[in-house]
Amino acid sequence: MKDKNLIDVHEFAPAEVSEIDLYQHREKIYTRKIEGFYQRIRLYTGWPLLIAYFLLPWLSWDGRQAIWFDLPERKFHILGLVFWPQDFPLLAFLLIISAFALFAVTVVAGRIWCGYTCPQTVWTSIFMWIEQKFEGSRNQRMRLDKGPWNAEKVLRKGLKHGGWLFVAFLTGMTFVGYFYPVRELLPDLLTLSAGQWGVLWTLFFTLATYINAGWMREQVCKYMCPYARFQSVMFDQDTLIVSYDPTRGEPRGSRKRDADHKALGLGDCIDCELCVQVCPTGIDIRDGLQYECIGCALCIDACDSVMDKMSYPRGLISYTSEHQLQGGTTHWLRPRIIGYLLVLCVMVGLFSYRSVTRVPLELTVIRDRNELYMTTMDGKIENIYTLSLVNMEQSMHEFEIQISGIDGAEIIGDTLYTLDGGEVRSIPLRVRAAPEQLPKPSSEIVFTARATDLESLQTRSESRFMRPL
Repeated sequence: MKDKNLIDVHEFAPAEVSEIDLYQHREKIYTRKIEGFYQRIRLYTGWPLLIAYFLLPWLSWDGRQAIWFDLPERKFHILGLVFWPQDFPLLAFLLIISAFALFAVTVVAGRIWCGYTCPQTVWTSIFMWIEQKFEGSRNQRMRLDKGPWNAEKVLRKGLKHGGWLFVAFLTGMTFVGYFYPVRELLPDLLTLSAGQWGVLWTLFFTLATYINAGWMREQVCKYMCPYARFQSVMFDQDTLIVSYDPTRGEPRGSRKRDADHKALGLGDCIDCELCVQVCPTGIDIRDGLQYECIGCALCIDACDSVMDKMSYPRGLISYTSEHQLQGGTTHWLRPRIIGYLLVLCVMVGLFSYRSVTRVPLELTVIRDRNELYMTTMDGKIENIYTLSLVNMEQSMHEFEIQISGIDGAEIIGDTLYTLDGGEVRSIPLRVRAAPEQLPKPSSEIVFTARATDLESLQTRSESRFMRPL
């Protein structure tokens, strides 16, 4: 007799059990070319970034490469300014500001960075354009891959990969050119006279660009990019995301252009799957928001073109918020956004103040530890110091070394030193003081380095002056 209180697990078990392979083989995505409003925006944002990337190393400023990160000399030349390792906090602060700005933009408009300005997206778009030029449209590329190897296939594939390698080489060489004088790098590479490090890094970045933009593409966005993992925590119900409107589009179904789809019980979606075919990550946006979506809006352009042909209103797929999809309104000015903007303004203000007040001069004082003090024949006390003076400007200056903090103390020897732009000078100094001016065994002494031809160019450093107990 069957107990009614017992639960038959077979009633609740799924009829079929499917297995998910965590290491599935990549399925190649054949994207369809599409034109539209958002595609033009991608071009307008991508091309200036590309031009700036390839052009900046070739520009000159005061007879020197405009942007040059000279690692051996530990100098970073940026448009006439010279930054040193001592300025690393400024660089770190700038990176923090950039990351925070990205977070703020993500709260407002989702992953527009990924869709429009991310280097992976920009270079992948270039490689896809080359692929379309040599192998044809989506259907032509699919037929070409399925067809047998012949002369035409070898030629098209060879031209495509040749174009990829050419762009990858230009990319790698340009990147190395930010660290290796590019006007020397290019002829050295062409004449095979470049140093091993220049050749090695150029080949490395060439290969990395070729693999990332040519072969991996959406794999980088889906599995390697950390931003795809944590961007969802920055979304809220008012964040603009690429979304499909199911209340308007469902139920899907094909129909004739002049048919009354409402009478047929159909929504506006004709189930053409054009939105899937143009997606660079191969997802179906009609399934809802997915972490693979990079917000490129190509599906919006594709869907709008279909809506125009069917004489339906645009916006079946659009940039919208969850609140708006549910029949509400998008709240643009909300506490989260205000907080991000206030913090961002404070950070930018602090960075600007620090940059404006930055003195391109550094003075480091090291007191001789081998001998605490010396007593002269006339009973005075001497201490020996080593000063490290760094002229972080591009031009030459004469600097005067002065001391303060101890009455009657004097420097024995030269006090004027001329330093070229970017020069680092080690200066040994002897300081003498009378014992009666030293109330304690250890007294504070201040060293000041001042440019004789520029009053604002000066800095100071503190040390200790020792006397007998």
